Amino acid sequence: MGGLLTEVGRKLAEKWVTLLALPGALYLAVATAAVSLGHTHPFDLSRTADRITAWADRSAAAGGGGQVVLLLAVLAAAAMAGLAAQALGSLLERLWLAADWPAWPRPARTLAARRTARRRRAWIAAARTWHRRRDDDIRSLASGNRADPAARHAAERAMTRIAVEEPTRPTWSGDRLNAAAVRIERDQGLDLAATWPHLWLALPDGPRGEVTAARQALTRATTLAAWALLYLPLTLRWWPAALVACVLALTARARTHAAVDAYALLLEAATRLHARDLAGHLGLDATVPLTLDAADTVTRYLTPTAPPPPDGSDD
Repeated sequence: MGGLLTEVGRKLAEKWVTLLALPGALYLAVATAAVSLGHTHPFDLSRTADRITAWADRSAAAGGGGQVVLLLAVLAAAAMAGLAAQALGSLLERLWLAADWPAWPRPARTLAARRTARRRRAWIAAARTWHRRRDDDIRSLASGNRADPAARHAAERAMTRIAVEEPTRPTWSGDRLNAAAVRIERDQGLDLAATWPHLWLALPDGPRGEVTAARQALTRATTLAAWALLYLPLTLRWWPAALVACVLALTARARTHAAVDAYALLLEAATRLHARDLAGHLGLDATVPLTLDAADTVTRYLTPTAPPPPDGSDD
């Protein structure tokens, strides 16, 4: 038992250092450079070293006890900065996925609706082009001539750059995640929102670990975007911080797209592979591929019933 607690403590310490302390310490270092250098001496590192030395030589931090207190204060500040980045990252994730955008307050809801409509119009035009190219290739193949698929592939890429399925959300990431639910319902008749929590409990350790890793990658990507926003105020004091913010923002955008795509693929794959196992847990016939009738039964069984109507009496 003691060994297990030691291992758990070590894992927690590693995560604390990786997720909070190190990024927070880097942020404090850049903030220190911003305060000590300013716009007039943006790269004079000796100026920063002199300022830090002067702070460390003050009487409050001159002794051993003062240095320990100073070190603890720095670690605490780094951890607080890390917690702030994680909280802001959660907010950014909610905005990027935009699952509840119709409930957003005005004017955010109005802007989201306009962007969704604009994305839907662009997607419909691109989808029509792709279907036309695909139908032309099918007719060419039926006549004995294999057409060059480059035009069809280019049309498909143009469509998927907007969204994989018809857009219903203002962001690509939100539509990519929603596309998994759309495909599962269209192909298998399952409501992913109602099915997934129960399917998650029935997944083997391997697929569950893959889905968890993909979800954690998405969280790290949105937290990286939050760090980019936290670096922006430092640009008011030190302009090179803008370069750091831009690099972090571009990296976060690329990582978020990749993480959302991987997460959506794994959600869809896990559901397709293990929906029959879930049906078996519910007592349905799991020896044959899951039929649409069985999928409808699973969805109805797992969907909570609506609350009964009130009796009409007032308290």
